Amino acid sequence: MNTVTVIGSINLDRTIRVHQMPKPGETIHTKEIFSAGGGKGANQAVAAKRSQAKTHFIGAVGDDDAGKAMLDLLAQEEITLDGITTLKNESTGQAYVTVDDAGENQIMIHGGANMAFTSEDVEAHRDLIEASDFLVAQFESTVASTVTAFKIAQAAGVKTILNPAPAMSKVPAELLAVTDMIVPNETETQTLTGIEITDEASMIKASAALHALGIAAVIITIGSKGAFYDVDGRHGIIPAFKVDAVDTTSAGDTFIGAMSSVLDQDFSNLEDAIRYGNRASSIAVQRFGAQPSIPYKNEITAAEGEK
Repeated sequence: MNTVTVIGSINLDRTIRVHQMPKPGETIHTKEIFSAGGGKGANQAVAAKRSQAKTHFIGAVGDDDAGKAMLDLLAQEEITLDGITTLKNESTGQAYVTVDDAGENQIMIHGGANMAFTSEDVEAHRDLIEASDFLVAQFESTVASTVTAFKIAQAAGVKTILNPAPAMSKVPAELLAVTDMIVPNETETQTLTGIEITDEASMIKASAALHALGIAAVIITIGSKGAFYDVDGRHGIIPAFKVDAVDTTSAGDTFIGAMSSVLDQDFSNLEDAIRYGNRASSIAVQRFGAQPSIPYKNEITAAEGEK
């Protein structure tokens, strides 16, 4: 069983379902509105835990009702919450998600407490990082705190996984230097490398650029096509499973969290781990909401048995 620590965002998601996205200036009626647990970091932690990884979280919530609700949800998942700081005079992060009948989404995020916890907060919980097999991060919290966490991890022999989302125009070189695996989508890959992703040849070229920065393993997620990987001279595309998607909100987070739960530290089983992550993601996109859609290990393995 892997031990996975996630550093990053905790959001209360407010989701609105619509038939189709409104045009600028247009007023439309909605189909449904609901709230659920979210935030890329929290989603990834829930995905790892539901695939039976021992899971820790480092992050922050505000001293408000949303923060209490999110801590309760994560506690129900039996995620270790010792690394979560409650910040006074800060609001808990919130995301406003619109999902249409095609399963596409638009998301607006208010970072709140996610953008207020510091490198000092990370230092206070270095023991959680050092006791891990993998440390996972995204860009919905402060980059400085992620750099600190990745440096602690690398010094302790803990493998670091960076999901560079939402895309940043300039990622600090000191963060990439302590990243063992990077998992961008096509757009994020182009932002990082300047290489437009159009086919497998362009993905190989972009991976080479990322390897040149010192990153050992590259996974480029390519939506319904699956995921491209490049590690230790091996590369290829692991196809996605064909399903009817209704909500893609947490697809990438589910993939990363589930994959990290079964991945070997030397990446020797990367292909199988990607297939497992793809299967988890294929289940998630058939359900609504972020954390409510994330499958448990028994669901994933049962689906694998149906092949």
